[in-house]
Amino acid sequence: MHSNRDKEEMDGGGEIEGTGDANEFPSAIRGRKYSPVVAHDNDRAVLEMSTIDPRSSSDPKKAKANMQPDVASEGSMPNHSVNGPQRESKLELFGFDSLVNILGLKSMTGDQIQAPPSPRDGGDVSITLERPRPIAVKSGTLMGVFVPCLQNIMGIIYYIRFSWIVGMAGIGESLLLVAFCGSCTFLTTISLSAIATNGAMKGGGPYYLIGRALGPEVGVSIGLCFFLGNAVAGAMYVLGAVETFLDAVPAAGILRETVTRVNGTDMAEPITRPSLHDLQIYGIVVTILLCFIVFGGVKMINRVAPAFLVPVVFSLVCIFSGILLARHDHPAVGITGLSSESFKENWGPAYQRTSNAGIPDPNGKIYWSFNALVGLFFPAVTGIMAGSNRSASLKDTQRSIPVGTLAATLTTTGLYIVSVLFFGSVATRDKLLTDRLLTASIAWPFPAIVYVGIILSTLGAALQSLTGAPRLLAAIANDDILPVLNYFKVVDGSEPHVATFFTAFICIGCVVIGNLDLISPTITMFYLLCYAGVNLSCFLLDLLDAPSWRPRWKFHHWSLSLVGALLCIVIMFLISWAFTVVSLALASLIYYYVSIKGKAGDWGDGFKSAYFQLALRSLRSLGASQVHPKNWYPIPLIFCRPWGKLPENVPCHPKLADFANCMKKKGRGMSIFISIIDGDYHERAEDAKAACKQLCTYIDYKECEGVAEIVVAPNMSEGFRGIVQTMGLGNLKPNIIVMRYPEIWRRENLTEIPATFVGIINDCIVAYKAVVIVKGLDEWPNEYQRQYGTIDLYWIVRDGGLMLLLSQLLLTKDSFEGCKIQVFCIAEEDSDAEGLKADVKKFLYDLRMQAEVIVISMKSWEGQGEQQESIEAFSAAQGRIASYLGEMKERAERDKTPLMADGKPVVVNEQQVEKFLYTTLKLNSTILKYSRMAAVVFVSLPPPPANHPAFFYMEYMDLLVENVPRLLIVRGYRRDVVTLFT
Repeated sequence: MHSNRDKEEMDGGGEIEGTGDANEFPSAIRGRKYSPVVAHDNDRAVLEMSTIDPRSSSDPKKAKANMQPDVASEGSMPNHSVNGPQRESKLELFGFDSLVNILGLKSMTGDQIQAPPSPRDGGDVSITLERPRPIAVKSGTLMGVFVPCLQNIMGIIYYIRFSWIVGMAGIGESLLLVAFCGSCTFLTTISLSAIATNGAMKGGGPYYLIGRALGPEVGVSIGLCFFLGNAVAGAMYVLGAVETFLDAVPAAGILRETVTRVNGTDMAEPITRPSLHDLQIYGIVVTILLCFIVFGGVKMINRVAPAFLVPVVFSLVCIFSGILLARHDHPAVGITGLSSESFKENWGPAYQRTSNAGIPDPNGKIYWSFNALVGLFFPAVTGIMAGSNRSASLKDTQRSIPVGTLAATLTTTGLYIVSVLFFGSVATRDKLLTDRLLTASIAWPFPAIVYVGIILSTLGAALQSLTGAPRLLAAIANDDILPVLNYFKVVDGSEPHVATFFTAFICIGCVVIGNLDLISPTITMFYLLCYAGVNLSCFLLDLLDAPSWRPRWKFHHWSLSLVGALLCIVIMFLISWAFTVVSLALASLIYYYVSIKGKAGDWGDGFKSAYFQLALRSLRSLGASQVHPKNWYPIPLIFCRPWGKLPENVPCHPKLADFANCMKKKGRGMSIFISIIDGDYHERAEDAKAACKQLCTYIDYKECEGVAEIVVAPNMSEGFRGIVQTMGLGNLKPNIIVMRYPEIWRRENLTEIPATFVGIINDCIVAYKAVVIVKGLDEWPNEYQRQYGTIDLYWIVRDGGLMLLLSQLLLTKDSFEGCKIQVFCIAEEDSDAEGLKADVKKFLYDLRMQAEVIVISMKSWEGQGEQQESIEAFSAAQGRIASYLGEMKERAERDKTPLMADGKPVVVNEQQVEKFLYTTLKLNSTILKYSRMAAVVFVSLPPPPANHPAFFYMEYMDLLVENVPRLLIVRGYRRDVVTLFT
């Protein structure tokens, strides 16, 4: 809902153009004016830093609408007149907007009207009036889910192979087989029901569920595999129906083939079988006819579906009637009727070798086992996704999918269990193994009904495949993840004609091939892969139990989903490990392609929730105690633009991210990029959001692992003081503050910089944060610029080993790997020099660091000549300090106040000032003497002296860094970051 502030901004200057008559608006809308807001676009990367700008440069079109005012007085809330007479709003306190009252609920459910976006979301606010779209035909539970699932599950395997399976496995193991495969689909149905009832569900069925739970890459890869499986399965069903028809009516064959010799021997009675060309011709014709039905839309499909289902149900009645009416004296050989003797005889398994046709043969090439029967029978229980594939055509997905799918699963599983008991009791084992059409042999009153049932069941399954597959493909295309699928997009409520053409093309191509034995196991693998994805999605969502996880279907648990996923994987390997590897490889290739070519889709998937939970658990396990040096990682807080101005549209110095990457080993670690905007938060909140987007673009462009934060504060000092206290969580708080040295402060006469700079350093010291100040950032090398020479460390004070560690991290980068480290130790007395050198060498050896150690005593400074440029800088600094001190004294005498600087009293010891200047002079001369050719120079950061003006400290620092091209000024934070121990 819009806040009052949103409303005030929206009530501003510009007006919006209406596409229709203003009188068509409800009175609560009339009289409202909305100011256009410039849209933001943060998705494009750039090659030049100066062109990084997430905001669109194009101005939005300004529009007007002639709306009649409907308010009593200016500034008052508009009266509502949607239902009944006008009255005063009772919810003014909560800042409700009248437009939201009318459109809000409908836009939440994604129905007919969408509420305009908030100006704070960065989108143009517009109101468009459209003519109502024709309401698409929606299906209920029976015709939308139950019938499609039933038609897909009840296939040709039940009619021509199920009795044979009972004869081969026996009644006992057949029941186990049905329970094993049925448990997989039942558990998948439970998971499907839970996810489908957790909110509004668009088109795409299992793809939509998996994609929203496991992410777009996984969703698209499994969704495309499932689409391919449905399309090829349609060809399988068509070929099965055509082959059964030609077996039942041989005279219909155009090009019949006659087999007279088998394995080189003549046959007593030649066998006539359908020709491959007959299968192709009839298969193409049937596929085209089914496609015409699919093109007719959901209404046509719902009309035709009963014509395919009713004869199937009638054939089942005839089969069971024949079983119950069968007698011992039945003329058919091997038909015993319902007999306890047959039940006992057929209870145990009879695994053996058979020919390719399934006839027992001791010399047969195929040996059947329980694992092999799993692969043969499992396609008979697939098809539970047929209803969810049509989710976009359902009236109520949250009710229809669970009820319809579960009813179809339980109905068919019960039918299979009863059939196992009846088939095992009605015939001998030899009859079960040799009569492939036992269902037709025992059907009452005549076998032709079963042939009709077989043909119509397979055609019904083919119709459902050709209906679900295009809708699945269109749903994937509509999500706009893969641009290559844009041709298959459809408008909501429209039929996916292009996707249907493509599905028909694949189906006809497979029909032309004719022999699908090589790829039919892969189809089963795609189904199992989809089922495993649904189970894993429910497992992840149920285990994480995010606040948004509130499914209406309560009969679920993460353990059931996990068992279901494991069952799917086990069945895949039981059927064929080779085809399992092929299907997983294909899904992996699609996943890899989507991750490279696909667009980002932030769907709030379960993995994001898992990362969040893992981060919370890791953060709690880290605790708030001090991190051990062995586990210490630098977490730099990069101060992006504290001094001066950068070019327009450049949110950060281009080399700061390069330097931040140098502080990480192999890129591991997190950086926090911070910028401060001066002003009032309420006035500049939108500027902060835009700047944050801009900074994020910069971080992505520089390929730096980090996050961006923009803070609005009255001034830089207060902003940084808040940041250094609050930024981060637990032990994931930033531990190093990185900023650029303010080299421009004197050149551009920026008088506020010294106080701000000194305040930031003092804040870091108080907060126990390490500080790294980079001088010469413009010359810092990128990853392609190789550096040679030395990395020189002027180690003056103990800093916990931070300076040593940073130098070692530099060596891990390609640009500095050719450098060597030199450690310069400053000793106060000559007598300490040798002992200090030995101690430092031993220390570096124990730290596994290779470096040359050089000890310089302070007494030796007296005898060496200073560098000429250092002397000139020293003299200039003395003059400026004297002038500044004189102005302070004059002001204090005039105002009769103590010496004041930076708004606070100071105490100036002129001898101490001279001592500090002299110390920095000597150190600068030493650096220029030994490290002129160094790639990088490290030096300890002196803390700002108490009661000294910030101007003085800047003079000390300027003298220290004078003429040193690339310098890192480092201060530790009273904690060890390196350790001697393993």
